[in-house]
Amino acid sequence: MQPDLLGLEITKGELKRLTGVKPEVFLLPSMMSNRQQRFAFLLKEVRETLLLILLITALIYGLITLTMGSQIGLGIILLIVVAIAVVVGRWLWRRFRYPKSLIIILNEVDKYHAGVQAVDNLDQQAISENPENNSHDRENVISALQLVREDLVRGLKIERLLRDNKKSLTEQQELSVNNLANLQALQVSSSAGEYAQILNQLLQIDLDVQSQIRKLQ
Repeated sequence: MQPDLLGLEITKGELKRLTGVKPEVFLLPSMMSNRQQRFAFLLKEVRETLLLILLITALIYGLITLTMGSQIGLGIILLIVVAIAVVVGRWLWRRFRYPKSLIIILNEVDKYHAGVQAVDNLDQQAISENPENNSHDRENVISALQLVREDLVRGLKIERLLRDNKKSLTEQQELSVNNLANLQALQVSSSAGEYAQILNQLLQIDLDVQSQIRKLQ
């Protein structure tokens, strides 16, 4: 990866610091098309859910056997009831604990990382070609990535501020600005090609983030 791409990624550690939650607890829409990510998430969910079901069922059944003796039929019914309760409970807890706005912005972060990877892929292709041919467009995309990263971080800060404090943003002047106009200017100055497609995708990411921020406010 080229030096100017290093540091553009928003790491899991930074996401956790910005949001207060672990990003891996979500199955984001952008992950659905990635078979490996989707399988890893579902496997983790199944493992954690089964562990909860077994622990809760064993605890309750242990208490039942102490008072009523062994009840195999009751144990089977208990296992089914606990399984349903755990699955529904985890779904409701995640739904109310983590608002839709957070999931939407995290999904845009995923799309942003796809943009970073796309530039890296083009860099790899350019090794055997003349990298100067698209140097201007590449510089525009790098600038756009930096601007979108700033707006994504700003959006995550706003979402957490409103989620945790339920306060207006009038006292947080630095959170009221965005880089949308600068991104549009970069788009106008770019020529057609693969870099222009990445730039268009980055502009759409920023538009979606700004739309979500307006809804939050």
